[in-house]
Amino acid sequence: MAAGSLIPLVAGNWKMNGLAASRTEFAKVLAGAAELTGKAELMVCPPVTLIRDFAGAARGSGVTIGGQDCHADPSGAHTGDISAEMLADAGAGAVIVGHSERRTDHQETDAMVRAKAQAAFRAGLTAIVCVGEQRGQREARKTLEVVGAQLQGSLPDGATAAQLVIAYEPVWAIGSGLTPTPADVAEVHAFIRKRLSDRFSAAGGRIRILYGGSVKPANAGELLTISDVNGALVGGASLKATDFLGIAAIYR
Repeated sequence: MAAGSLIPLVAGNWKMNGLAASRTEFAKVLAGAAELTGKAELMVCPPVTLIRDFAGAARGSGVTIGGQDCHADPSGAHTGDISAEMLADAGAGAVIVGHSERRTDHQETDAMVRAKAQAAFRAGLTAIVCVGEQRGQREARKTLEVVGAQLQGSLPDGATAAQLVIAYEPVWAIGSGLTPTPADVAEVHAFIRKRLSDRFSAAGGRIRILYGGSVKPANAGELLTISDVNGALVGGASLKATDFLGIAAIYR
């Protein structure tokens, strides 16, 4: 399967947002998802307190529920942590690992991200592994060097397209309203595709590469139609069903 023929994935990362009342907004996502059947996949990654409820509501809809992080171990004395097995037990089908906010706020290294991705595989979850450069690194023209090192250190060997999704998020664009140019995005995604193909052979061409970083309905058409951009990891805009579905609507 060529990379251009991959079914796009639009995943919403709710971060530390969402209470019981958010079920109403999620119901709107489910209602709009039917129009995308066979054209794009939708995923919502709410806080862990909502995963079981959302997974139950999404059953049969085609919308996948994901977690935002997991511990590398399946169980143990890790107060406050959630294992990949617990996420799967609650109904999740995927988990984000290595998000820049985890790498920065919790000092997560590539080795830690790799262990979490392996935990996701172990539990039968798809790992969405995040990579991306800081603003200073981009200004120093080290974007490809940084992203290449993260890919090398964060991805487990032998990954398949069913197990792994890559999300490229230029850290300086997250929540800032700033976005790289289409040419910049195309360069990084082509670089990631080449690294995946070199490392995973045929599977590398089937692993979806998402773009993230201030994606909204107004710029989705420009950003998500770039070669080797197979969908989006959406932050703030995923909290409103109209915005989230508006981004996914480019695939209708």
